[in-house]
Amino acid sequence: MEFIHFDIPGVVEIQPRVFGDARGAFFESFSAEKMAAAGIVGDWVQDNQSRSDRGVVRGLHFQKPPHAQAKLVRVAAGRALDVIVDIRRDSPTYGQHLSIVLDAERFNMLYVPVGFAHGFTALENGTLFLYKCTDYYAPQSEGGLLWNDPALNIDWGVSNPTISAKDQVLPTLSEFKSPF
Repeated sequence: MEFIHFDIPGVVEIQPRVFGDARGAFFESFSAEKMAAAGIVGDWVQDNQSRSDRGVVRGLHFQKPPHAQAKLVRVAAGRALDVIVDIRRDSPTYGQHLSIVLDAERFNMLYVPVGFAHGFTALENGTLFLYKCTDYYAPQSEGGLLWNDPALNIDWGVSNPTISAKDQVLPTLSEFKSPF
Protein backbone atom coordinates (compact mmCIF):
# COMPACT_ATOMS: atom_id res chain seq x y z
CA MET A 1 0.00 0.00 0.00
CA GLU A 2 1.10 3.53 -0.74
CA PHE A 3 0.01 6.26 1.69
CA ILE A 4 -0.31 9.85 0.48
CA HIS A 5 -0.52 12.58 3.14
CA PHE A 6 -1.99 16.02 2.49
CA ASP A 7 -1.56 19.56 3.80
CA ILE A 8 -4.59 18.98 6.02
CA PRO A 9 -3.15 16.98 8.93
CA GLY A 10 -4.49 13.48 9.51
CA VAL A 11 -6.03 12.96 6.06
CA VAL A 12 -4.51 10.08 4.09
CA GLU A 13 -5.16 8.61 0.65
CA ILE A 14 -4.43 4.90 0.37
CA GLN A 15 -3.45 3.43 -2.96
CA PRO A 16 -3.32 -0.34 -2.63
CA ARG A 17 -1.03 -2.58 -4.61
CA VAL A 18 -3.25 -4.29 -7.18
CA PHE A 19 -2.45 -7.69 -8.61
CA GLY A 20 -4.14 -8.26 -11.95
CA ASP A 21 -4.16 -10.98 -14.56
CA ALA A 22 -6.56 -12.51 -17.08
CA ARG A 23 -8.89 -13.54 -14.24
CA GLY A 24 -9.33 -10.02 -12.86
CA ALA A 25 -7.72 -8.22 -9.94
CA PHE A 26 -6.91 -8.67 -6.26
CA PHE A 27 -5.91 -6.13 -3.64
CA GLU A 28 -5.66 -5.85 0.11
CA SER A 29 -8.34 -3.33 1.16
CA PHE A 30 -7.50 -3.23 4.86
CA SER A 31 -4.54 -4.07 7.09
CA ALA A 32 -4.71 -2.74 10.65
CA GLU A 33 -0.93 -3.03 10.96
CA LYS A 34 -0.13 -1.10 7.76
CA MET A 35 -2.84 1.47 8.40
CA ALA A 36 -1.62 2.14 11.96
CA ALA A 37 1.92 2.66 10.67
CA ALA A 38 0.51 5.37 8.36
CA GLY A 39 -1.43 7.06 11.18
CA ILE A 40 -4.79 5.53 10.30
CA VAL A 41 -6.18 4.25 13.57
CA GLY A 42 -9.51 3.33 15.04
CA ASP A 43 -11.68 0.57 16.31
CA TRP A 44 -13.64 -0.11 13.15
CA VAL A 45 -17.14 -1.16 14.19
CA GLN A 46 -19.52 -0.58 11.26
CA ASP A 47 -19.45 -0.83 7.47
CA ASN A 48 -21.99 1.05 5.34
CA GLN A 49 -22.73 1.07 1.62
CA SER A 50 -24.73 3.43 -0.56
CA ARG A 51 -25.61 3.37 -4.26
CA SER A 52 -25.96 6.64 -6.13
CA ASP A 53 -26.42 7.70 -9.71
CA ARG A 54 -24.47 10.42 -11.49
CA GLY A 55 -25.10 13.85 -10.03
CA VAL A 56 -26.27 12.73 -6.59
CA VAL A 57 -24.58 14.78 -3.85
CA ARG A 58 -24.56 13.33 -0.32
CA GLY A 59 -23.27 15.45 2.53
CA LEU A 60 -21.59 17.22 4.10
CA HIS A 61 -22.15 14.99 7.18
CA PHE A 62 -20.49 14.07 10.46
CA GLN A 63 -21.43 12.70 13.87
CA LYS A 64 -20.87 14.80 17.00
CA PRO A 65 -19.10 13.46 20.10
CA PRO A 66 -19.57 11.17 21.91
CA HIS A 67 -20.39 9.27 18.69
CA ALA A 68 -17.87 10.98 16.39
CA GLN A 69 -16.63 8.77 13.57
CA ALA A 70 -13.45 8.43 11.62
CA LYS A 71 -14.15 6.90 8.22
CA LEU A 72 -12.25 4.88 5.67
CA VAL A 73 -14.07 5.37 2.36
CA ARG A 74 -13.82 3.93 -1.15
CA VAL A 75 -15.96 3.03 -4.13
CA ALA A 76 -16.58 -0.57 -5.17
CA ALA A 77 -18.16 0.38 -8.52
CA GLY A 78 -18.05 3.63 -10.44
CA ARG A 79 -16.37 6.87 -9.41
CA ALA A 80 -17.09 9.58 -6.88
CA LEU A 81 -15.73 13.00 -6.07
CA ASP A 82 -15.12 12.70 -2.33
CA VAL A 83 -15.05 15.94 -0.32
CA ILE A 84 -14.03 16.57 3.28
CA VAL A 85 -14.06 19.81 5.29
CA ASP A 86 -11.89 20.35 8.37
CA ILE A 87 -14.22 21.37 11.23
CA ARG A 88 -11.69 21.04 14.07
CA ARG A 89 -11.96 24.44 15.84
CA ASP A 90 -8.26 24.73 16.73
CA SER A 91 -6.94 23.38 13.45
CA PRO A 92 -4.85 25.71 11.26
CA THR A 93 -6.83 24.29 8.31
CA TYR A 94 -10.30 24.87 9.86
CA GLY A 95 -12.86 25.44 7.10
CA GLN A 96 -10.57 24.17 4.35
CA HIS A 97 -11.69 21.34 2.14
CA LEU A 98 -10.06 18.59 0.14
CA SER A 99 -11.53 16.87 -2.91
CA ILE A 100 -10.31 13.58 -4.32
CA VAL A 101 -11.68 11.24 -6.97
CA LEU A 102 -12.25 7.75 -5.64
CA ASP A 103 -12.27 5.28 -8.50
CA ALA A 104 -13.24 1.59 -8.49
CA GLU A 105 -10.64 0.93 -11.19
CA ARG A 106 -7.84 2.49 -9.10
CA PHE A 107 -9.13 0.95 -5.83
CA ASN A 108 -7.98 4.06 -3.91
CA MET A 109 -9.37 4.93 -0.48
CA LEU A 110 -9.47 7.99 1.77
CA TYR A 111 -9.04 8.11 5.53
CA VAL A 112 -11.29 10.80 7.05
CA PRO A 113 -10.31 11.49 10.68
CA VAL A 114 -12.74 12.55 13.41
CA GLY A 115 -13.47 16.27 13.09
CA PHE A 116 -14.28 16.42 9.39
CA ALA A 117 -17.55 16.90 7.53
CA HIS A 118 -17.75 14.41 4.66
CA GLY A 119 -19.68 14.21 1.41
CA PHE A 120 -19.42 13.02 -2.16
CA THR A 121 -21.00 13.24 -5.57
CA ALA A 122 -21.37 10.22 -7.81
CA LEU A 123 -19.60 10.70 -11.13
CA GLU A 124 -21.18 7.60 -12.71
CA ASN A 125 -24.52 5.83 -12.50
CA GLY A 126 -24.56 2.93 -10.07
CA THR A 127 -21.67 4.19 -7.97
CA LEU A 128 -21.29 1.98 -4.88
CA PHE A 129 -19.74 3.91 -2.00
CA LEU A 130 -18.33 2.03 1.01
CA TYR A 131 -17.77 3.54 4.47
CA LYS A 132 -15.85 1.84 7.28
CA CYS A 133 -16.63 3.71 10.54
CA THR A 134 -15.15 3.87 14.03
CA ASP A 135 -18.50 4.37 15.79
CA TYR A 136 -22.04 3.22 15.22
CA TYR A 137 -24.63 5.37 13.50
CA ALA A 138 -26.30 7.55 16.13
CA PRO A 139 -29.10 9.74 14.72
CA GLN A 140 -29.06 12.02 17.78
CA SER A 141 -25.43 12.89 16.96
CA GLU A 142 -25.94 13.81 13.30
CA GLY A 143 -24.53 17.09 12.08
CA GLY A 144 -23.65 18.69 8.80
CA LEU A 145 -22.70 21.69 6.70
CA LEU A 146 -24.50 23.07 3.67
CA TRP A 147 -23.06 21.35 0.62
CA ASN A 148 -22.99 24.52 -1.52
CA ASP A 149 -21.91 27.07 1.11
CA PRO A 150 -20.20 29.87 -0.88
CA ALA A 151 -17.59 30.26 1.88
CA LEU A 152 -16.44 26.67 1.28
CA ASN A 153 -16.25 27.20 -2.51
CA ILE A 154 -16.44 23.48 -3.31
CA ASP A 155 -16.52 22.59 -7.00
CA TRP A 156 -18.72 19.50 -7.03
CA GLY A 157 -18.44 19.19 -10.82
CA VAL A 158 -22.21 18.86 -11.35
CA SER A 159 -24.64 21.42 -12.72
CA ASN A 160 -28.00 20.01 -11.53
CA PRO A 161 -27.26 17.87 -8.46
CA THR A 162 -29.78 15.64 -6.76
CA ILE A 163 -29.80 16.61 -3.06
CA SER A 164 -31.88 15.28 -0.17
CA ALA A 165 -34.26 17.70 1.55
CA LYS A 166 -32.25 17.27 4.77
CA ASP A 167 -28.98 18.27 3.06
CA GLN A 168 -30.52 21.42 1.57
CA VAL A 169 -31.13 23.02 4.98
CA LEU A 170 -27.84 22.36 6.81
CA PRO A 171 -26.00 25.37 8.29
CA THR A 172 -23.27 27.30 6.54
CA LEU A 173 -19.78 27.45 8.02
CA SER A 174 -20.45 30.96 9.39
CA GLU A 175 -23.62 29.71 11.17
CA PHE A 176 -21.90 26.59 12.48
CA LYS A 177 -20.48 26.02 15.98
CA SER A 178 -18.10 23.08 15.79
CA PRO A 179 -18.31 20.39 18.48
CA PHE A 180 -14.72 19.36 17.72
